[in-house]
Amino acid sequence: MTEAGTLPLTVATVEVVEEPTFDDFMESEIKRILKRYPDHGAALLPVLWLCQERWGWISAGIMRAVGQRLDLSPAFVEGVASFYTMYLLRPPGKYLLQVCTTLSCQLCGTSGIVDHLKEKLGIDFGETTKDGRFTLVDVQCLGACGEAPVVQINNDYYTNLTEKCLDEILDGLGE
Repeated sequence: MTEAGTLPLTVATVEVVEEPTFDDFMESEIKRILKRYPDHGAALLPVLWLCQERWGWISAGIMRAVGQRLDLSPAFVEGVASFYTMYLLRPPGKYLLQVCTTLSCQLCGTSGIVDHLKEKLGIDFGETTKDGRFTLVDVQCLGACGEAPVVQINNDYYTNLTEKCLDEILDGLGE
C-alpha cells in the first residue's frame, strides 16, 4: 500500500488537445525515443505514453499530431491507441481507479470492492463521477496477486483492500 498521498492527475481540456503542439521539451523527448527504435512506427507506444503523461489522455488531436510527427497515418495511430487499455481516449477524473478483476483478485474479494465502489461513486466501469473527481475502470492483472484485492489509483497501488480501507483512502484524497 502506498504511504504517501496519491496526487491528482493533471488533465488537459478538450480545447487544449484539439490542436496540440510539441514544445522543445516534448521534441527532445521524442528525438530521444526515436533513437532507440529502428523505425518511427516502433516508437509509437512510448511517444503516445509521453503525450498521455503530458496531457493526461490521448485525444483525436493528439493522435493526428503524433501521426504527423512520426509519419504514420492517423488511422494507424488510432488503431494502436484504441487497442491498448493503458491509453485513455477520454479525459479521466482527477483520480483514475483501476480495479483488478482477474481471478486472483476475484478469489480475494474484488467483487465486493467493485460493488462497493460502484455504489459509493454512483458510476459504472468506464464512467467518471459528475464532479470529475473519479473515473472507474476494470483492468486485467496489476501484477500484485499475492496482495489481492488491489486497486491502482493514478500511479499508486493499494493492496489487501477491504471496503473500509478503500473508503478511508478515497476520503483522504485531495480535491
